This record gives sequence, structure tokens and C-alpha cells, in this order.
Amino acid sequence: MFGAGTGDYYRTRLTHSLEVAQIAREAARSLIRTHPEIIVEQASNPGLVIDPEVVECAAIAHDFGHPPFGHKGEEVLDDILDQLIETKAREILKGGVGEVTPQVLEKVWGGLKQKYEHFEGNAHNFRLIMFLEKRENIDGLNLSDAVLLGVNKYPFPGTQSKKGLYQHEWNYISQIRDRWNIPAGKKTLEAQLMDLCDDIAYSAHDLEDGIKAGKIEVHEHFMHDPHNISHIVEKITTLEDSFWVGWQEEQIKAKVESVLESFLQVWKEKLPSCEHDYSRTRREVKAFWVSLFVSRLGVIEDGDWKKVTFVREGLEDLDMLRTVSVLKSFAWVTMIRDLRVQRLQKRSEWMIRRLWLAFQDPTTSKSIIPSDWLRRFERDQASAHPMWTWEHMIIDYIAGMTDAFAEKIYNELYGLKVGSIYDLD
Repeated sequence: MFGAGTGDYYRTRLTHSLEVAQIAREAARSLIRTHPEIIVEQASNPGLVIDPEVVECAAIAHDFGHPPFGHKGEEVLDDILDQLIETKAREILKGGVGEVTPQVLEKVWGGLKQKYEHFEGNAHNFRLIMFLEKRENIDGLNLSDAVLLGVNKYPFPGTQSKKGLYQHEWNYISQIRDRWNIPAGKKTLEAQLMDLCDDIAYSAHDLEDGIKAGKIEVHEHFMHDPHNISHIVEKITTLEDSFWVGWQEEQIKAKVESVLESFLQVWKEKLPSCEHDYSRTRREVKAFWVSLFVSRLGVIEDGDWKKVTFVREGLEDLDMLRTVSVLKSFAWVTMIRDLRVQRLQKRSEWMIRRLWLAFQDPTTSKSIIPSDWLRRFERDQASAHPMWTWEHMIIDYIAGMTDAFAEKIYNELYGLKVGSIYDLD
């Protein structure tokens, strides 16, 4: 997925979200036709309902929380908090807490993690839609409980996993889950469908952009290149998806080769009917994969809950899940490993770390932070249960920037290029 400003003809997070919403809405309508038990009047639990409008809204909102420079920004902001916690822990231990036993170390570290938390795009998404967005007399977007749970694809607190929510937002989300009697760790059907449609869009649309940008070449040499295949296999071995558990590298390699060969054959079939027009062929190939994946969606039993997944003969189609995973990984390695992308990521890391250094001191940086953020911080600190530390407030401020705005502020602070004082913050 390209950053905003890369070009007018590539997908950004915004256009990606709109495409996920489009796929999710139509997939929801299709599932309602084939699974009437998921409509409100027949569902046994509100979490086992699929409403096309709720899924569409959740899909639009699912990617708001990404910081500037995408996954690299996410990684850097989380590392900043990890380093902060490590520094604070050393200071406490150096200050004298008696014998530094594993129990003492765990207590100090655990207390600091509870205080400063972590950074993760999905968690920040909830911070944004439930608190940071400003309305007339409330904080957040005032979304319905169904939409909030539809966005919540990692239904646990950040203390359990970094993918989970921050404490402030989890307190409310967990209350909804309790009221709805949703089993621990389970997602609503709407969240499951949104998540799958996100993967479908990623696997099909990002490949189209990769071909358009010249990073992916659809011919035998490129699709059968051992170097490319090995990178995809390497990426898959880092994934935590259950459908890859127990698979050895040779098995994964065979699956990767099979999926890439299928992609090549679909391209070859579409090319003549598109009069050898690469632009039309890209669109038709993308449409083929999206249609294939959506047509295989179904609802099956999942213990005391239900699951939206790819279904074949009444059972979960693990092979189709692996196919999507291979295409996603293919898009990832061909785009992210690009030389220019790596250089831009290095530059973006440098900018984010220096923005953090400029803002981290609460005494010296107040004059360069927007007044509405300072007022909100003061209001939060005066509440019975403050949500923020100064440090995490700064992380949230940086995370809310666009790529271009982060670069603008960086240039203003470090003197590379000074904009007009009348530019709006």
C-alpha cells in the first residue's frame, strides 16, 4: 500500500479502506442470503449477527489508527516506548530496591508496562475513534457498540498481547462483550468478516498496484524466480496463523509455487480477452481473485460460537486461507523489500525518533505542542482515572500525523525547510 502523495493511481490507506468496505458490504449481503440464521431476528446472540451497514462502517474505520509511514512508524513508536520502559526500569533499580531478584525485576517491569503501555496500530485505532476525535460534547466518534465490536479483530487487552487494546478502551469494550455474552477471545461475525475482507483486498489489490508500479512482473521468469519464492517462504514462516502450524519449509515452498503458478495462468487467460491491454488485464485479474475469495465465504460452527471463513463441503477451507496468505506475502515482500522503500523507511524512522526527542520533555516542549492537546492532557490528568502519561500523549500526537504533516513538523523543528507560520496545524 503506497503512502499518500506517491501518485494519483496507487492505493493509499484511505482508498484501501473504501475497497474493503465495498467488498465487506457485498459479502455480508451474500452471506445473509445463504445463512439466514445470521440476521437479527434469527441470531442467538447479537455477536452472531451480520448487518451489511455495520460491516461496511467497521471496514471504513478499521485502518484509521496507522501512524505516519505505516508499519515502519508503528514499529518505531512501539520501540520508543519499549526503550522508555527499559530506561525507567534501570533508574528504579539503580535507585535501590533491595536485592534485584527475578520477582523484583518482574514487578518493576510489569508496573512500568502498566503505566506506559505500548504502541500498536489497532490499539491506537480505538484510542482515536473512542477518545481522540472531537465532537461537540463528547470524545470520540460516538460509534454504536456493534460497530466498535466489528472493528475489534483482536479482542483482548494489550497486557495479554501487543495486538490488544490499551486499558482505557479495553475497559469499555470488555463491558460490551460481557453484556453481549461473547466468549473470551471470540470475535463478532462482523469483525471476522471485516478482517477476512481486509485480507482479500490486500492480497488482490496490492498485487495490482505492485504490477502497475513495475515491482511485480507477471511472466515465468519472475513468478518462478527462486529468490522471490524464498523471500515469500521466509515471510510466511514469521506468521502466526494457525493454518500454517506444523508446515515445514518445503511444504510451504510447494504451496507458494502452486499459488504463483495459478496467478500466472489466470493472467495468461485474461490477457488475450483484454486485447493484451495490461491495464485492463490487471483489473480483470484482481476482480477474478476477489470474486473467487468472496464466493467461498461461509459460516460454520466454532465450538460455542460461529466462524466466518472460507468453506468447502461444510468445513473450513484451510487451503484457501493459505492461498490468501501466500498472495499477501507475495505483495509484502515484493513491495517492502524494494530498495527505495527501504531507504524511505530508514528516513521515516529518523524523523519519528527526532520528533519524539523534540516533544518528550513536558517542560520545554509545551510551547511547540498544539494548545488543544495540552488542554486535553490537563483535563485527563484532573480526572479520577487518568488515561495518559505525558509520554503516551506525545506518542498519540505523533501517531495522528499524516506522512506529509510529520515531515512538515520535522522540517520546521530541525530547520531543513520552514513553512509559512500561517500553515494550519
